[in-house]
Amino acid sequence: MGIDCDKTPPDQPTAEAGTEVQETQFTAIPDDDESSSLETQNAKSPSNSHSQNKPNHVNHGYGTTNGTANGIPPNNGLTKDSPRTSASSRALSPDLLRGLLMVLQAIDHCSVSQGAWRHGVALESEADGTIVIRWNAPIPWIARMLTHLCAPGFMFLLGMGVVYFGRSRSKHGWSSWQMIRHFAIRAFVLAAINEVLFTLLFGRGRIFILNIILLALAVNYLIAGLVWLAVNASERGLSRLLESYYSSPEDEMGQPLLQDETTQSSAKTISAWATRWSWHIHNAILLALAIVTIAWNSWLSPHHGHCPLDTPLDYSGPTQPRNTTLGPWFDFWFLPVQYQRVISPFPPLAWLSPAILGLLYGRIILSRTWKAYTVNAGNALLGVLLMLLFVLTRLLHFGNLSEDCLRMPEQLAQPDRNQYLTSFRSFFYIIKYPPSFAYITLTMSINFLLLAFFGALPKKVARRIPTLLTFGQSALFFYILHLILYFCMAILVKHWFGRELDHIDPMTGKPAIGTEGQPAVMWVTWLVGLAILWPLCRWYARFKSTKEVNSVWRFF
Repeated sequence: MGIDCDKTPPDQPTAEAGTEVQETQFTAIPDDDESSSLETQNAKSPSNSHSQNKPNHVNHGYGTTNGTANGIPPNNGLTKDSPRTSASSRALSPDLLRGLLMVLQAIDHCSVSQGAWRHGVALESEADGTIVIRWNAPIPWIARMLTHLCAPGFMFLLGMGVVYFGRSRSKHGWSSWQMIRHFAIRAFVLAAINEVLFTLLFGRGRIFILNIILLALAVNYLIAGLVWLAVNASERGLSRLLESYYSSPEDEMGQPLLQDETTQSSAKTISAWATRWSWHIHNAILLALAIVTIAWNSWLSPHHGHCPLDTPLDYSGPTQPRNTTLGPWFDFWFLPVQYQRVISPFPPLAWLSPAILGLLYGRIILSRTWKAYTVNAGNALLGVLLMLLFVLTRLLHFGNLSEDCLRMPEQLAQPDRNQYLTSFRSFFYIIKYPPSFAYITLTMSINFLLLAFFGALPKKVARRIPTLLTFGQSALFFYILHLILYFCMAILVKHWFGRELDHIDPMTGKPAIGTEGQPAVMWVTWLVGLAILWPLCRWYARFKSTKEVNSVWRFF
């Protein structure tokens, strides 16, 4: 499929005896080594032999070198036989962030599997149009706020990974149809895993579709891939259109056969100008699309982000209506739904915005050679700007999906005050189902700050965090394994420490059994699970590095 499998693929890592090759991956749960390659110019490749006496510019994994007007040459300066750069020249921050998100996600799933505490920062729900009157306990509240980073972070890294994958495959001569086929196969694999893992194993045959996150990732991976291909084709077309518009046909007809240097320079300037403006215009389109795809969660809300004021003060829970008038199939794509046979708290299109943002971020990172400190400063600045946007959602009452929904004692004591300013926890109360604009700005702010933090770590220090790197480089394998492991461990934990709780298990309809009130049990189980997962993920990362770049094993 465009790669000579009889030789080591151009982007396949090679290692000498006894040398471990760390691979950087820029996808979320559906990771692919090839999609994440961060390549710098190889001074020893045949195409670069004439520049061996020039300084070798290493970009530490960000962007490309010797760029054209838009910073992206056709082959990034590498020939077919050029090897991948060594791990030391690649950025580790996305791997570390993904690994951290996997570890945080494990807290959520470990606590849910054994009923360690109620799932949410409030005891009622984190859904649009839900009146909440009780906070969760402090430790579960902190744990839940941390795990809020995971879903948008995964979607963002997924979108970034599409860009890196597409550029890498374009360099090897893949056609658009080959890429579409790859995106479709990977999306199908993710959807199939979701069906087997959740619907059959955890749904116990009583549910047709149980979408926890993988189905949303599958759909958004396919959409992000198609959007990237469309943007690339449109960008080239617009560039040619602008170039032809500003190159007058009359001027071309009057040009001599042998043009002077001034004429040639003018033509190159127009071409560079057209390419640059086309690139900026398409980035603006992607930014607008990212905003629209999060804004429609508010536009399509049956409650328009508000709870009715005429409900009794002691009422808690969802308010009516729960669905749109457009039917269950429409709601499935945009709203959390729970029917008899279909449960989907992660509507795919409601989570598309971070993936589009990842596409935009990946395009900018690849547009030119960036110094590491410039990228870190940019990530930190983005984090601060998004945090300011989050603060504005609290002050100006927009994008929250929870207006008039907080009925805690602090709100009842200060009825005329902004509900988000009555307490620390009220200020950070965000809606996840579906994700509100406030939710995305807060969580992505922290994710960008974490990228900046990890990027600022010296390479030697970053590589001394082997657990996060290992988990980040085998994300889908970790995801599947950790769910099975923690839910199996929960059987023993509940048998030894479990008791009947004061709420109903939504899967069985019977009183829930769990370890609530014994947080030490949950934290020990979580750490034991990570200790079991680490060597398994380390083995798998080495195993898949021996496979061809088109192998299905690299999907995991």
